[in-house]
Amino acid sequence: MSRSPAQPFVYSLLRVLARLTAVTFYRLRCEGRENWPETGGGLVCSNHQSFFDPPLVGMTCPRQMNYLARDTLFKVPVLREVMQFLDAIPIDREGSGLSGIKETLRRLKAGELVLIFPEGTRTRDGEMLPLKSGFCSLARRSRVPLIPVGMDGAYQAWPRTSPLPLPGKLAVVIGRPILPAEIESMTDESLITELETRMRACHLEARRVREGCYVDPLLLVGLK
Repeated sequence: MSRSPAQPFVYSLLRVLARLTAVTFYRLRCEGRENWPETGGGLVCSNHQSFFDPPLVGMTCPRQMNYLARDTLFKVPVLREVMQFLDAIPIDREGSGLSGIKETLRRLKAGELVLIFPEGTRTRDGEMLPLKSGFCSLARRSRVPLIPVGMDGAYQAWPRTSPLPLPGKLAVVIGRPILPAEIESMTDESLITELETRMRACHLEARRVREGCYVDPLLLVGLK
């Protein structure tokens, strides 16, 4: 993981621009930002509604987010350069994906945030799918908190059937983390149940927030 000195500055600038765009065109609202850990590693676990999801979660977090991406996407011109600049972690979904898992663990242990989608794929109807168990090993080996995130509106704004984004409204809710001490006391089955419960609660709250009232855009971009 070798980043240029300018990379954090440019990332922060892109995050502010993305927030302004999301607030202006999609009336983005966000709740629970106090649940983002100020320091240390964290495995960010979000529901998966559309291609909007990685930047949507990232723009609500005051810290730099690490993203996972299929290794085949690194072969696409322009997109490859963007992902390389963002220092995305390539994942071989056809093979063991071992190198991607090792790099994910390395960044978590280095005190960084990594975003994953435990459902494993995008929703087909806007509702959450059952979680897969892969995150359990990452959480136990890295000894970092699991940060549940729920979003709503991304499915309507960019469904699988649409090649381009559509108009809509977006909301993101960050839930209370599951701490390493709690994780140690749980079986994998109970950990999956607990994380899924918190993610579903965040998703339902995001749906309520999305249907609610106006929010000050300056608050969302961190200018107040």
